[in-house]
Amino acid sequence: MTTLPRFLTVPRGSFFLFGPRGTGKTTWLREVFPDALEVDLLRPEEFRRFAARPERLRAIVRAAPARRDVVVDEIQRVPELLNVVHELMTMRSGHRFVLTGSSARTLRRGGVNLLAGRAIVRTMHPFMAGELGSAFNLATALALGTVPTVRSSDDPASALAAYASLYVEQEVRAEGLARDVGSFSRFLEAAAFSHAATLNVSQVARECETSRSTVSGYLELLADLLLAFRLPVFTRRAKRRLVAHPRFFYFDCGVFRSLRPSGPLDRPDEIAGPALEGLVAQHLRAWLAYSGTEGKLYYWRTRTGAEVDFVLYGAPGIWGIDVMNAGRIRPADLRGLRAFGNEYPESRRILLYRGEHRLVRNGVLCLPADAFLARLTPSRELEDIVESARCA
Repeated sequence: MTTLPRFLTVPRGSFFLFGPRGTGKTTWLREVFPDALEVDLLRPEEFRRFAARPERLRAIVRAAPARRDVVVDEIQRVPELLNVVHELMTMRSGHRFVLTGSSARTLRRGGVNLLAGRAIVRTMHPFMAGELGSAFNLATALALGTVPTVRSSDDPASALAAYASLYVEQEVRAEGLARDVGSFSRFLEAAAFSHAATLNVSQVARECETSRSTVSGYLELLADLLLAFRLPVFTRRAKRRLVAHPRFFYFDCGVFRSLRPSGPLDRPDEIAGPALEGLVAQHLRAWLAYSGTEGKLYYWRTRTGAEVDFVLYGAPGIWGIDVMNAGRIRPADLRGLRAFGNEYPESRRILLYRGEHRLVRNGVLCLPADAFLARLTPSRELEDIVESARCA
């Protein structure tokens, strides 16, 4: 697969670049910093070399003064290197340090030097539809996700099936992050049933036949490994009684589908619906991250069951976005957005669905999901994206 341009822009100074494995961090860095001094801590010999003597980084940087960009891949494997980087930055050596990581667990522990704010944080996400361009196909994205290492494989289905195993072997087992790897693997499957749903930790614990505290620890581990995220409930100026639990998502809809057990008793919508919601969620997160827009993503659900899948709140205004895996819209499908509009009359509300036409139903703009995702690019404001999808 031809290397595709990414929406992530290069910061002027030093920065951390986080993202799950396989999202293309290393490929992107080698394209934008072809002459950089590179330290790859995934290589066993490099890991042993710098784990034994982190100060070796200082020596190799000083030995190559003309190479102003220094890339340290998977910095969480030897966090002591951050002390050396900090020292070089305070000496104003003129170097730009790019520090990548696929896990934030080690770096979140107390005592780890995070460079005192001298390096900003950026994130790399799976491909957005706009990055794939003409190669984007909604059905393919829902089946395989958009993780670059999967999409570029000669056998994407097999690569996707092996993705979770790669994490379990190389992150969880190798780093000793979970005492019982078998129990953690069962948890990954059980959590897949909560993808795009309100998360009930006690229920997941019962399904895994383990304690609630163990499942809570596993959820934190997933977040640290950047494999999953949770959306909080939007509660600003709330007049109705709202639920308290967050919604849970795996970071990529293809990874969700690879982990979700399926059988003859499963209805197609039980998997395709959450997959579509997950695809929209990962696009909205990437759009916020790449555009630098000051906004956050939430969801909204009342105790009586009225729900809006996503609430975007911040600089773009307040948007209620519902997602429906169907080609026809019924009045009942708009119940959540109508209730949200009554609560927040200043909000903009859209429904993304699997049909082909742009429609307005009961004051709600209904857009084809594929058209919306294809136009969701960081260089465009959300209102312009919606208007262009409406007029296409």
